[in-house]
Amino acid sequence: SLTAIYAPDGVDEAQARRYLLERHGIEVSGGLGPLAGKIWRVGLMGHNSTAPNVLTFVAALEDAMASQGYESQSGSGVAAAQRSLRAAD
Repeated sequence: SLTAIYAPDGVDEAQARRYLLERHGIEVSGGLGPLAGKIWRVGLMGHNSTAPNVLTFVAALEDAMASQGYESQSGSGVAAAQRSLRAAD
């Protein structure tokens, strides 16, 4: 299974994928067909679906977007993921 995440306007999704791989050792795929250049495809099976790995990925993705000047509240994605994980317990 995987999760598709739309890249925000102004973020080059391919550049973000390279950043994730080079800086964080995390490999994700880009979109296919009409979604090429618009989304990230993130595998979430097995070990990749554990809470620590999900939080690591979200933090790394925030870092990759920030490297391109994407303005968000630093850590807001991680905080949202933590709230969701707590609610699931």
